[in-house]
Amino acid sequence: MTLRRRTLLRASWAAALPSLAALPLVATAATTATAATAARAGKKKPLKVRPAAVAPAFGERADLMQFADQQAASLGYEAQALRDLLAQARVQASVQRLILPGSPGQAKDWGAYRQRFIEPQRLQAGLAFWAAYEADLARAEATYGVPASIIAAIIGVETFYGRIMGGYRVLDALATLGFDYPSPLPPGARDRSGYFREELRQFLVLARENGLDPLSMKGSYAGAMGWGQFMPGSWRRYAVDFDRDGHIDLINSPVDAIGSVAHFLREHGWKPGLPTHYAVQPPVDTAARAQLLVSDVLPQLDVNQFLAAGADLSNEALGHVGPLALIELQMGGGAPVYVAGTQNFYVVTRYNQSSYYAMAVIEFANTLASWRKAGQASQATTPASAASGASGASGA
Repeated sequence: MTLRRRTLLRASWAAALPSLAALPLVATAATTATAATAARAGKKKPLKVRPAAVAPAFGERADLMQFADQQAASLGYEAQALRDLLAQARVQASVQRLILPGSPGQAKDWGAYRQRFIEPQRLQAGLAFWAAYEADLARAEATYGVPASIIAAIIGVETFYGRIMGGYRVLDALATLGFDYPSPLPPGARDRSGYFREELRQFLVLARENGLDPLSMKGSYAGAMGWGQFMPGSWRRYAVDFDRDGHIDLINSPVDAIGSVAHFLREHGWKPGLPTHYAVQPPVDTAARAQLLVSDVLPQLDVNQFLAAGADLSNEALGHVGPLALIELQMGGGAPVYVAGTQNFYVVTRYNQSSYYAMAVIEFANTLASWRKAGQASQATTPASAASGASGASGA
């Protein structure tokens, strides 16, 4: 691809983003109901809209102010300035709801989860993104050994290529989860407030180091930011200035996001050339199958241990050297799907600790690469076909 074509593609991609971001992806029941009510109302009288409730501010709450006093010096803030800043954080009830796991006993469904991400609109956006940033994705693959398809897939799954980067103030989300973590917790859930307090620390340092306004930065309900949805700690540890403009910007620079995603995966142990998983039939015996599932996504058992337990591995897997993990993906009320995950499958779960997430990224990457290859093949054959057709017409 010529430099001029890459420049034009980037310009058209960037120009399209504001309009794409403005489009609602799903018409919610609330908005549909409001539209129907408005239609029925006609011109008789205007609808009364209740103003949105403003979330309560933390204010000078004792535990938050104690945190400010204890951390100010190490974070590079004056104590009073940090007190004033944190006092403006607001408790977000929706964050408290979203952080909790699903209802107990609710069956997971890999088929439904897959359909959320591996669908035509997101794949088409992925093709456009790959075309616009082809050179940067290729450079990231060459630098870090992570396939361009995996990098593009993670950005697509995380934010729909910049369309959905989160609307919560990061300060609010992290303060809520650090100091007002849901309580009491449902069975099976654990208190992660300590983790989010540390991420709040990392966020405050990140903002200070980069001259960012901590009151205006937006992200997910968990405090993740930018095209690749990096938590503040990951931003500070793994983000790179891949566009070489002198500063790291994961919110406004897709190129920095491309390099940072690849760097994150390499630093977590990605092995170039290693498949992410192999086909496997699990042991029929439930006890033997349960034994293989004990390690969850962490690969700890070799091929011989799989075979000894009664698993049936593909021919490709039989030649694998190194540990594997039996991955189970539930299918609602149907029979589960199983794969034998490698070290690279495990690395993808370091980005989001879910086997369903990892499999969605991997299948999205494979589908995206397949679509791209098919498109390139089609483009390569079209001129020849047209020339052949013209020649035949003139000869007749």
